[in-house]
Amino acid sequence: MARKHKHEEHLNAEAWAIPYGDLVTLLLALFVVMYAMSSVNEGKYRVLSESLNEAFHGTPRVSRPIQIGEQSAHGIGGAPAAAPSRPRREQGGTGMPDSLHGLGAVLPSAGVPMPMKERGESAADAGEREALRRIAHEVEAALGDLISKDIIIVRRKDNRLEIEIKTDILFASGVAAVAEPARPVLAKLGGILAQFPNRIRVEGHTDDMPIATAAFPSNWELSAARATSVVHVLIGAGLLPERLSVAGYGEFQPVVANDSVEHRNRNRRVVLVVLASEDGGDPLAAQAPAAVSGGAEIPSAAPAVGAASPPAVASGLVDHAAAAP
Repeated sequence: MARKHKHEEHLNAEAWAIPYGDLVTLLLALFVVMYAMSSVNEGKYRVLSESLNEAFHGTPRVSRPIQIGEQSAHGIGGAPAAAPSRPRREQGGTGMPDSLHGLGAVLPSAGVPMPMKERGESAADAGEREALRRIAHEVEAALGDLISKDIIIVRRKDNRLEIEIKTDILFASGVAAVAEPARPVLAKLGGILAQFPNRIRVEGHTDDMPIATAAFPSNWELSAARATSVVHVLIGAGLLPERLSVAGYGEFQPVVANDSVEHRNRNRRVVLVVLASEDGGDPLAAQAPAAVSGGAEIPSAAPAVGAASPPAVASGLVDHAAAAP
């Protein structure tokens, strides 16, 4: 019996094309999906950005829709007015979905600049610095003689203006009452500051020489009382009390070391700190020490009974400063 011969199987040389075509199709579909996911809807992105900005107390960058015409709260006969119907699309217009009409009403045009909080803050800072510059200019013009003799020092800083006055021309040793020759100077200074709305902190400083009297148990009380005396003179010159505050630093904020008579004279001073902001925002207020220690009351600016009387008034303020110890 003859054997059946097996037919030889012929290999298809193009069999790889089918899986290759499937692979290319899958890759194409993958890239299409990835491109679709990477495309950002600008309108939805803006709405999401504004929602997050308002949620974190930011300034909204999207203008609210403007209503054209008058809208009555009630219809005829007191009935609620019907909502205005949406205008029909003109013929030949694009077939925009209805869900996008509300989005177009709240999105501003591309050519309208959006307000920036940073720009507003920088403009306000520039205005405050300009006000401080004007105050410094008027003080330097009015008290130029004393400034040239280093009796008064004017320092300009970013958020404040410091007007330093040596206490040797203001007070006698161990006394908190303002000397008569210094009152016209403080009155002139108060008249200048009264023209501006800035708040002012009056700081009193002493040297490290101890004091222990009935009126001033320590330099805390003396520095606070001297600052209070200056405040009373400024109020008499026209400054509102609501704009003023007092701080007593004692001997704990020296400008130079208390190692000589000259340096002690330098550390005895009263500083008028003119704050930049009209609302009185003071970044240094939290760092200012208490005016007194141990919860004691700040003594009155008037000298205590039995305190030494001020020395005789010299012919001029500069001569009085030179004669002070």
